[in-house]
Amino acid sequence: MVAARITVNGKETPISPAPAHTTVLDFLRERGLTGTKEGCAEGECGACSVLVARPGVDRPTDWVAVNACLVPVAALDGQEVVTSEGLATADASGTPAVLHPVQEEMAVRGGSQCGFCTPGFICSMASEYYRPDRCAHADRADRSGSGPADGSGSEHGPNGFDLHALSGNLCRCTGYRPIRDAAYAVGMPAEDDPLAQRREQSPPEPAATAYAQDDSAFLRPCTLADAVRLLRERPEAVVVAGSTDWGVEVNIRSRRANCVVAVDRLPELRALHVGSDHIEIGAAQTLTEIERRLDGAVPLLAELFPQFASRLIRNSATLGGNLGTGSPIGDSPPVLLALEASLVLADADGEREVPLCDYFTGYRQSVRRPGELIRAVRVPLPLSPVTAFHKIAKRRFDDISSVAVAFALDIEDGTVRKARIGLGGVAATPIRALATEAALEGEPWTERTAEAAARVLRAEGTPMDDHRASAGYRTAMLGQSLLKLYARTTEAVPS
Repeated sequence: MVAARITVNGKETPISPAPAHTTVLDFLRERGLTGTKEGCAEGECGACSVLVARPGVDRPTDWVAVNACLVPVAALDGQEVVTSEGLATADASGTPAVLHPVQEEMAVRGGSQCGFCTPGFICSMASEYYRPDRCAHADRADRSGSGPADGSGSEHGPNGFDLHALSGNLCRCTGYRPIRDAAYAVGMPAEDDPLAQRREQSPPEPAATAYAQDDSAFLRPCTLADAVRLLRERPEAVVVAGSTDWGVEVNIRSRRANCVVAVDRLPELRALHVGSDHIEIGAAQTLTEIERRLDGAVPLLAELFPQFASRLIRNSATLGGNLGTGSPIGDSPPVLLALEASLVLADADGEREVPLCDYFTGYRQSVRRPGELIRAVRVPLPLSPVTAFHKIAKRRFDDISSVAVAFALDIEDGTVRKARIGLGGVAATPIRALATEAALEGEPWTERTAEAAARVLRAEGTPMDDHRASAGYRTAMLGQSLLKLYARTTEAVPS
């Protein structure tokens, strides 16, 4: 097998002798690329962002910004990375001579003060700068700075730049106004821009990786069959996709694994199929890829995505990973419960389909057996026409929810024919609000019905006190969320 290598700023370099748990951040800094900074080590500040060449949604390649502090460098075996140093054009001696357009705008508009966060901002800005369909959003410009009233979280400048591309980047001294000014001032890539031209070529194929160092191994099988066979042989292995959860464990809790198996590039886990009776979403597609490929076809998911962490996290995180951790405060389970989704689980013996409402069995526990992978998420069709996702958190974006509530209702002739409600943050697992669903179904969609069902909803789950919220607050927010849904729909649905 070919030795693990990574291309950084156009130069190929071996990964060895880095330990198997080494992050891209540490790998780069150890080689003198110190523009990549460590601020939080858990994917919240964006000081470490770099660009990775990934399969594109609209073109062969997209330049995608990711948190280098979370990704194992072995996960980028055979891949291409560009850091803030690699964006500038070098002269004959190799010294950066001409600033990249995003670097130029950040400089002339005062977008950098202490400079610690600046390289991360620049990489995230460059990812948006090279987004192929950015020019198509120029006519959706919102110059007020507040974003549209539809709650989509979108905020586009006159150049089509979506400011939420920077939602995972934090600045503590410059302030965001000059950074926004720089983002809204960049033009479109020139025809001879090498990184723009690179988008027209396919990205490197995922490498079959078997990287071992210091009694630890990072393995990337090529097919699902290879992956499940490997997991049968190594049941203790840690399975990763975007590493947005495992990377935090490695950095903050100093966890180490004898074997890590990457499934993020398995072709069987990366399909998206829209059929006559269901939509099947590959478990290893990133949330950004799903968002752009569905393009609003599932409104409840479209409402979830802008509130799921930051763009930097969504560029790596997957539905399979969010469900696989079994966390009771993950944002996707309530939405998928309301959509009546099921999971396709695969192991060396074959596949089985499990309704998501039967998947969770306890705190971070599920029916998934050792050696099983989540291959896909299936959402049945048709979709309920009345949907909403309410995330209650200290910050609307890039924060863990105190309570998450997802609604999917069928309302016909003023009567609730069907109700599905998913809850997160109020029990040891994500749950369906079965009693509230029963209180709604068959009843007229009126203020009296909403208030009665809200009282039932307040009693769902077993909320607890913690540093994010009290049990009483969580209970109150459950009931309030249903009243909010009713208020939002009364103009469209006669009472």
